[in-house]
Amino acid sequence: MQWSARAILLVAAICMASGVALAQQTKLKWAHVYETSEPYHKWSVWAAAEIEKRTSGKFHIDVFPASTLGKESDLNQGLALGTVDIIISGLSFAARTTPRIGVGYYPYTFRDGEHLLKYAKSDVFKGLVDEYRNKSGIQITAMTYYGIRQTTSNKPFTDCAGMKGLKMRVPDVPAYLALPKSCGANPTPIAFAEVYLALQNGTVDAQENPLTTIEAKKFYEVQKYIILTGHIVDSLATQIAPHVWNKLTDQEKQIFTQVTQEAAASATADIQKREGELADEFRKKGLTVTAVDKTSFKDAIMKNVSFESMGYSKADWDKIEAIK
Repeated sequence: MQWSARAILLVAAICMASGVALAQQTKLKWAHVYETSEPYHKWSVWAAAEIEKRTSGKFHIDVFPASTLGKESDLNQGLALGTVDIIISGLSFAARTTPRIGVGYYPYTFRDGEHLLKYAKSDVFKGLVDEYRNKSGIQITAMTYYGIRQTTSNKPFTDCAGMKGLKMRVPDVPAYLALPKSCGANPTPIAFAEVYLALQNGTVDAQENPLTTIEAKKFYEVQKYIILTGHIVDSLATQIAPHVWNKLTDQEKQIFTQVTQEAAASATADIQKREGELADEFRKKGLTVTAVDKTSFKDAIMKNVSFESMGYSKADWDKIEAIK
């Protein structure tokens, strides 16, 4: 088969264009600490593919789950260091840079998940996000409902006093220390990936996480009691590193924001549905699931832990409480 000069030129042009497009593709790393079975990972993978699709292949994003690129504190540091590009993480780590943004972690701030989601769309939260970006360069694009944090333990208790002396794993963040410290427990920070083993070998007696995380990490296999303390309504923020965000065009920023918000909404729906099913399922597995009067826990925290001691603003908290 003979090729005309025109056909050869056309093929060459296509190959050159393809090569340029390939050379211009930007590869990004999206990291988190959650299992591949969890909605956070499922919808992160969806978002990565969707961003590539909506930017006509300009961005290719690989998602690294289950602490593959480090524990949560490492990932948060990685945004500033440039070792990761996008993460989903609790804002308790962002509060190390901008303390005020952690106010939602003050125990018993939110009435329920819907209250938290309304806050995430509020002017109060927008102001805190802007302050965080101005200080760190990191852009928060979406918020995902993580669940209501409950306590699991190998020792039963029904009130704050019953926690005295309990060795309890919590993340190494001041907000998470408020409950155990106020109730006389011994808070023990342990990396998320190591919690199962710590519970199994008795390094700690208890831990706290939403029911969906208790399921995903199989903590129910090494715990006897689930105590519904409901002390923090938690969330995850999708965060984009400054070395990525600052190079995006306005249209690309809009795509990244829209896609991550769609993914967050889908993950939220999955988590809320599953969370509502799990108490009964844990009972069927032989665990004792106990509802408690939260008053003793809340009173102890309000008495022992001030907003100011954690860098929070009582004025911000009051505005959150006013959201209906």
